Amino acid sequence: MAGKTSGVFQLVFALGVCAAAGPCFAQSKPVVLITADEAKRPRQETANLAFRAGISRGPAINLLTPQAPAALHSPIHLQLKFAAHGGAKIDQASVKLTDVVVPALDLTDRVKGFTKPDGIDVPEAEIPPGTYTLRAEIRDSDGHPGSLTFTLNVAKP
Repeated sequence: MAGKTSGVFQLVFALGVCAAAGPCFAQSKPVVLITADEAKRPRQETANLAFRAGISRGPAINLLTPQAPAALHSPIHLQLKFAAHGGAKIDQASVKLTDVVVPALDLTDRVKGFTKPDGIDVPEAEIPPGTYTLRAEIRDSDGHPGSLTFTLNVAKP
């Protein structure tokens, strides 16, 4: 009986931690972020956006993982962090994730279950080997836009 009680306690404790920390995502299998057929689409050329005039009051997006520009192995942990400024809040309904191909591939619905007000956290995102340019876009409660364009290099297994 002690073993059963201990197991029940562990389950209740784990559920309590999940509830206290916010929504918990028990991902049982990787999310297919980009299919093999979608990976064959022509890549859109991207401009160098390193220099931008003016100061943006819009929300910031930071890529937390993967960090290294080196080749990755699928599935990858994809984690973006959102930060609003000046007392504004992130408009979670405005979150958009796109693969920059021709035509553009909207990935938003595929990450919707992993999107929270402070970012996107997909523990296991399946992506075929190749180089991908993704663009994340958000707005804050004041209507200011924010975006981040980043590249993922996925190696063959």
